[in-house]
Amino acid sequence: MDIVVKGRKTEVPERFRKHVAEKLKLEKIQKLDGKVISLDVEVSKEPNPRQADRSDRVEITLRSRGPVIRAEAAASDAYAALDLAAEKLEARLRKQHDKRFSRRGARRIPAAEVADHVPGVATLNGTGLAAPREEPEPVPTKKIGSLEVQGEGPLVVREKTHVAAPMTLDQALYEMELVGHDFYLFVDSETKEPSVVYRRHAYDYGVIHLRTDTMVTQAHSPEAGGALGG
Repeated sequence: MDIVVKGRKTEVPERFRKHVAEKLKLEKIQKLDGKVISLDVEVSKEPNPRQADRSDRVEITLRSRGPVIRAEAAASDAYAALDLAAEKLEARLRKQHDKRFSRRGARRIPAAEVADHVPGVATLNGTGLAAPREEPEPVPTKKIGSLEVQGEGPLVVREKTHVAAPMTLDQALYEMELVGHDFYLFVDSETKEPSVVYRRHAYDYGVIHLRTDTMVTQAHSPEAGGALGG
């Protein structure tokens, strides 16, 4: 297995690539996870001078036969950001390693207790439904990725597609902690519905299930208008 280092809208010097190889010891990683398939390191830079203390961001993604483990950090330079991200990655690897070797005779951690086993907390803002707004005057449109954008940007689009098997709520919470995000999209193994788990305030977690409303679907179908008109 090799370490792939790449830059997103920035150049990665050879000196930094060597530092990555020294910092992320493959032997140590493989001791914690012997089924590692790939290890990617992505470096990006924030051009806004107001964010000079967090101008360099490093994201490490480890893919194996188990859950994807991701760690990212930002600092005033890429070397400091790599050190922080590497510490987070090792902590999550050890968490995964300890769980794998303590499964026999151990119970699964309930969703209410996940926060007790994970250091640090985060807050998710902006929950709720968006208020309706008036449609703007027609303006020129353009395609950016898979989106159709009206007017002038700037707009940054980052699109990702993941393949995953259905899982329980407890497993989704656990994997959310492994990737270090404030939310996690999954398919519920019990309901077969697309769902999202997310952090709320303090130690609370939330879950949103997406269910198709057949009445709404019928109301928006072409046949519905003809039936009402008759």
